[in-house]
Amino acid sequence: MAYTFQFGVVADNFPALLQGAAETVELSAAAMAGGLAVGVLGALARNVGPRPAAIAVRAYVEIIRNTPFLVQLFIVYFSLPAIGLRLSANGAAVLGMALYAGAYITEILRGGIGAVPRGEVEAARALGLTKLQVFGLVVLPQALRIAYPALSSQFILLMLASSVVSTISAEELTAVTNTLQSTTFRAFEFYFAATALYLLMALGFRAVLDGIRRLAFGRAVT
Repeated sequence: MAYTFQFGVVADNFPALLQGAAETVELSAAAMAGGLAVGVLGALARNVGPRPAAIAVRAYVEIIRNTPFLVQLFIVYFSLPAIGLRLSANGAAVLGMALYAGAYITEILRGGIGAVPRGEVEAARALGLTKLQVFGLVVLPQALRIAYPALSSQFILLMLASSVVSTISAEELTAVTNTLQSTTFRAFEFYFAATALYLLMALGFRAVLDGIRRLAFGRAVT
């Protein structure tokens, strides 16, 4: 059966697609910041925290990395209200993505911390710095520099994974696309347009992250 492409309907609804893309960028940026904060705290707990905290972080990382993101998202949005914590769809999306990313970022930073020369840590301790000061002033900056390429890739993957939050009615790009294709019956055209927008957003995030790398670390990180 011949299929007649009609991209005019995409042009007519392009403002709605752009609004969905903007929502995706906002949710992803907030989740990236939250995930980085969770990852740094997780790395801190595993390296200088008390043993119970380190065990709790290891358990959190294993649970998140070995269960589906969709199930985690449903727990945040549908299960937390049972204990009195009710979040909006967007709030649940950001929290779910931040917790999901935080587990991976914790492991990425653990690898970066392991690559910091041991002699520098010992020298800092010899100068009288506390464990917390050594971590914040010596270890973490170098770990971030070493792990930055992997962190950048994780952030891009997080943005792409944001499409899953359409299942809890967060009005990001995938949700908008689903609505438009179901009302116009032009699935190919709208999903093709959404694919192009996701590609542009990924390239945009990569450019921004590369700019941050140059500002923070110079050109040493590749």
